[in-house]
Amino acid sequence: MAIEVRLPKFGDTMDEGTVVDCRVKPGDRVKRGDILFDIETDKATIEFESPADGFVKRIIAEPGRNFRVGAPLLILGGKDERISDDFVRALGDAGHAPVESSQSKSQPAGPAVITPPETPKLTQTMLAELKLGRTLPVTRLQKLTARKMLRSKQEIPCFYLNVKADVTDLVAYRNRLNQTSPVKVSYNDFIIKAVAMGLEKFPMMTGQLEADGIKLARSIGVGLAIDVPAGLVAPIVQDPDKKTVVEIARYSRILAEKARNDRLAPEDIEAGCITVSNLGDFGIDSFIPIVVPGQCSIIGIGKINDSCVPQDGSIAVRKLMNMTLSVDHKVTNGAYAAQFLDFVKKILEEPASFS
Repeated sequence: MAIEVRLPKFGDTMDEGTVVDCRVKPGDRVKRGDILFDIETDKATIEFESPADGFVKRIIAEPGRNFRVGAPLLILGGKDERISDDFVRALGDAGHAPVESSQSKSQPAGPAVITPPETPKLTQTMLAELKLGRTLPVTRLQKLTARKMLRSKQEIPCFYLNVKADVTDLVAYRNRLNQTSPVKVSYNDFIIKAVAMGLEKFPMMTGQLEADGIKLARSIGVGLAIDVPAGLVAPIVQDPDKKTVVEIARYSRILAEKARNDRLAPEDIEAGCITVSNLGDFGIDSFIPIVVPGQCSIIGIGKINDSCVPQDGSIAVRKLMNMTLSVDHKVTNGAYAAQFLDFVKKILEEPASFS
């Protein structure tokens, strides 16, 4: 009996995906769990596993095409089973047809999929030859990110809070910890832990407006914005409230490596409550980040600066770090979010909290 293999929803905010590569060919025998396609979403490139055993009868989706969630990609069947063209055409007419492009609209309907020219990706050579007046190619990830950010600005009414954290003691604590830690702990790892502790104390910050209520997250997940060659991704550190800072550091390194190699799994990009975006390494003092759709807030971290501050009637040099919180006003109000941010600030200013 024929089995229609359709594009699944790999994340709460996923509406469509691009078939990057097809790992099988017609006639191949596959088992449940074998890799059928590499699918690029707005967050990662994911290996799509076969949901069942069978023989590949028809491959509907070809590399380079963009498909909506639920679109038929492939048909499995028995070894000697025949699949008619009418059956394939009926799948395309069921409301799950591939996303149209300007090149494909004029093409006749049929079981074969016409593949438009693939959008070229930026290469090091292209970047080295940047000149005024040139038109640069845009990656699939960049296009999807642009749509998500536009959606965020249109659908998420934000307010913004800013605070300076005195991380003088945290800097010293991190230096001591890294002398014995089996994995190097970054400032992001401390921030993720502090944010997770804040979400525990102020759970409304994990919420999303649904119908007439606000649904709180079942567990805590903190996204970490990472720059990769194709654009920007924010994989999720799962359950950081239950992990030590060292465990978060190890987990974060694995996620970063997977992100840079386009090998993030579905569970690596789901169930985020908030995202941490740190531009301190680029010399940025402060910035206002854009909330990721499906999350309540995002926190932007600036670089750590030596600053002169009053202390005991004199002037002391302390290390200060700007933090800017962007919050969905549909979910919570300024007073509640301010308490959350103040709590996170105090955790970062008291390194004993991480012991």
